[in-house]
Amino acid sequence: MKSELTLEQANTIIKAALNKGKELNLNPLTVAVLDSGGHIRAIQRQDGATFLRPQIAVGKAWGSIALGMASKTLCSMAEERPMFMNSLINLSNQRLVPVPGGVLIKNSAGEVLGAVGITGDTSDNDETCAISAIEAAGLVAE
Repeated sequence: MKSELTLEQANTIIKAALNKGKELNLNPLTVAVLDSGGHIRAIQRQDGATFLRPQIAVGKAWGSIALGMASKTLCSMAEERPMFMNSLINLSNQRLVPVPGGVLIKNSAGEVLGAVGITGDTSDNDETCAISAIEAAGLVAE
């Protein structure tokens, strides 16, 4: 039986990500945690985060799950093969956001449980918070 991402784990990831953002003195963050099927498990938008941030966070995480890799890798693919990435974005009905901040969540056995997407600061800082939060929940970031 495949493991599933629990609501408790998703909430732990969000709390840890927001704490990391506070520790680094980042702009207001939005954190979305999706399950392995690309469905929202939990999401929070900090006070002061703009209204489009939830869609961006979900798009980063969704792209990671859909293609099985961090959105940072998707960003590199977009730079190297823009026509291909534009096709993927269109095929996904504009759901995929290929910039850093989307990270796969795995268990210790290597199973993909879902992904976290973070937006609000620089993409690299968003990704730093995502990785830190996944690891704080006792899971594996990829």
